[in-house]
Amino acid sequence: MEIKNLQENWDLVVIGGGITGAGIFREATRMGLNVLLVDRMDFAWGTSSRSTKLVHGGLRYLKDGHLLLTKASVEERERMLREAPGLVEQVGFLMPVYRGTSPGKWSLDIGLLLYDLMAREKQHQFYDTRDFSALTPHLKRKGLAGGFRFFDAQTDDARLVLRLINEAVASGGCALNYTAAREILRNGDGKVTGILIEDTETLEKKTISTCAVINATGAWGEELHPSPDKKRHLRPLRGSHIVFSSSVIPIDRAVTMVHPADNRPVFAIPWEGAVLVGTTDVDYREDIQKEPSITKEETSYLLEAINTFFPSLDVSADNCISTFAGIRPVLSEGKLSPSEESRDYVVWKDKGLVTVTGGKLTTFRKMAWDTLKAAKPFLPPVRFTGRRDPVFFPVPDTIPKEDFGLSAEIWRRLYGRYGKAADELVKTAATADLTTIPGTFTLWAELPFTAKHEQVKHLSDLLLRRVRIGLLTPMGGKEYIKRIQKLCESSLPWDRKRWKQEIRDYLDLWRQSYSIPGREK
Repeated sequence: MEIKNLQENWDLVVIGGGITGAGIFREATRMGLNVLLVDRMDFAWGTSSRSTKLVHGGLRYLKDGHLLLTKASVEERERMLREAPGLVEQVGFLMPVYRGTSPGKWSLDIGLLLYDLMAREKQHQFYDTRDFSALTPHLKRKGLAGGFRFFDAQTDDARLVLRLINEAVASGGCALNYTAAREILRNGDGKVTGILIEDTETLEKKTISTCAVINATGAWGEELHPSPDKKRHLRPLRGSHIVFSSSVIPIDRAVTMVHPADNRPVFAIPWEGAVLVGTTDVDYREDIQKEPSITKEETSYLLEAINTFFPSLDVSADNCISTFAGIRPVLSEGKLSPSEESRDYVVWKDKGLVTVTGGKLTTFRKMAWDTLKAAKPFLPPVRFTGRRDPVFFPVPDTIPKEDFGLSAEIWRRLYGRYGKAADELVKTAATADLTTIPGTFTLWAELPFTAKHEQVKHLSDLLLRRVRIGLLTPMGGKEYIKRIQKLCESSLPWDRKRWKQEIRDYLDLWRQSYSIPGREK
């Protein structure tokens, strides 16, 4: 939709199309509010497409004494596993224990027991050295005293955001990407009366009337609303990851590694047919408006972890498929190391402008309700009910009678990512496109469908967020570009010149921000 055709009066405007803004948008539309969501970039462009893809309680938060944060996270994890099969799935974790290292067996056992109690189910088990080695044959055996198996969950973070947004739109909301909030408008008493928005592609502007604005821009939050606590400000922290083929790191469960340099947990996690290794945790001192990317130092750090715990694999940067980096919004006094900072969130109020920042992907719904509660005085009368209702529209738990030759596993995945729209995606696809792109779990048919229905403005939107083949295939899927263009030409209003430019821009972006630093371009 062009912003000139946008209605002028809204009950609520949400700024920020990441997981926090998407969760607020979804809950507000479920309440019956008339809601507009805007993001100056693409949906999930920031932190919410660049996470470690985990929906987890956070064992390390127990170590730091954050019992309530861990409990809330575990409860939300269990809820999402029930509500979003195919999008949020259980993943097994292995945690080796080595003699003479910390944390030891007993402290880990106590932490995992608390984890189980919060989930109300025993989910962890200790294995001796022989049995644990059988679970992960390539793991370093020297000093191994056994290890634990436990369970958490993982997701496609960008698809989680998009499903929330798409279902909110289906419930009557309106969402616009590449639309910036340029100014919060106030009356003489300082109360919010509206917002000036701008289409960042056409530079067209429009004034929107509203008495309630929620700033859910994460690491960018203080641009609209400076911290009211003069001692605590947003501290952008970069977390980076490396992606490998599963043939390079052949694991079928996630492995938790304690990095030898600083004792931080680093994960190797099977995801979408590949293996993610991450994450780092360092201060981000570059321009926060620019696309973040991994550094040579971070690359070496992650490779050191892999080669310490999987020495026989001899993994190098040359084996890497891609990299990605995100910026975490952490509120800080600047006294702690990055890894010691709290991942909890804060909510600020200022006469109709409510800011929420910090937090974790897992607890997005709790954040949404707390933020809407803070915004309630500025909203029209509305019933705050349904907090325990399912956040997503229900989808079939069995495959359709006409299955189009797709397995139950593929149907589960499609329903998880696209909700009810999965039926249309498959029915409108050519038979040849109901096959997976090599090295991924993604169907070719997902490309034209998302290009047509999900506000794709650039090729990077399509390949890095609507589907993830920009992360999962060599050179961002360069070898498939011609087929991608052919598939999507009828869905995207681009002439030949525009396609050439989009391809050039995408490949330049990929080389700059998603490849190993220093690799031959």
